Amino acid sequence: MIRAFVFPGQGSQAVGMGRDLADAFATARDVFGEVDEALKQKLSALMFEGPLDELTLTENAQPALMAVSVAVARVLEKDGGLDLAKAARFVAGHSLGEYSALCAAGALTLADTARLLKLRGQSMQRAVPVGVGAMAAIIGADFEAARAIAQDAAQGEVCTAANDNAPGQVVISGHKTAVERAIAIAAERGFKRAVLLPVSAPFHCPLMQPAADAMAEALAGTAIQAPRVPLVANVIASTVTDPAEIRRLLVEQVTGSVRWRESVLFMKEQGVEQLVELGAGKVLAGMAKRIDKDMTAVSLGLPADIDAFLKA
Repeated sequence: MIRAFVFPGQGSQAVGMGRDLADAFATARDVFGEVDEALKQKLSALMFEGPLDELTLTENAQPALMAVSVAVARVLEKDGGLDLAKAARFVAGHSLGEYSALCAAGALTLADTARLLKLRGQSMQRAVPVGVGAMAAIIGADFEAARAIAQDAAQGEVCTAANDNAPGQVVISGHKTAVERAIAIAAERGFKRAVLLPVSAPFHCPLMQPAADAMAEALAGTAIQAPRVPLVANVIASTVTDPAEIRRLLVEQVTGSVRWRESVLFMKEQGVEQLVELGAGKVLAGMAKRIDKDMTAVSLGLPADIDAFLKA
């Protein structure tokens, strides 16, 4: 079976994440220890014990989600004897998951990935004062319809289609007043539902430019290798292996749209039959079925999931 390994983004965090992996595998404990050391922070304690409000802060959630994803990848390789380069045709990650994918594929070191994501979270939070920006999901709209709604709602402010997650599930982002106008326009145009998301900043829109600038500076000083497996990048929904191009796309991704639906369809066109989600939650596996009914998906976040996958 031809597989792609995919890595989840923000929203999949939960108190207790990674604890079962740490209990079962020394390899996972090593990953969490290395991330704690890189950040000079006991992030693993926050992951295992909470509190949730602190874990959900984007500067903590981003490296925490990456740590669980990379722990799963390393357990598969070190304990399961899986060779990622042979097992996966592509890697891809949703937003911050792109960093997890690059780390798992050997393009970034674990310590650098943790530090980059901490900075990414801090920079994204600082880019816009709390309460000024917002994000909303427009249920039932395709990407073009959501883009048109955002355009009409902008009225001189920022409002853009940020995440094309799955058919009928598009997220818009921008100034809170513009996003609220977009919710009203969506209702007028007969879309099922448009709801504000519980996020602390308007990600993946031009308001994030200060964060993109911070990431450009940080990435310029970070070594990036060619990944062992091609990355399907969020902003182009196609493959990239050149380190300079990866660096450019990671910067672009901060203000650009996450083209996840197109990324999954691209992988399907390239022969991928199964998405293997590595890390916390089952969000990407759930989306896969909605994007293409013939695509199978499996989520590996717990020791039992890993065991079952390796046996299969």
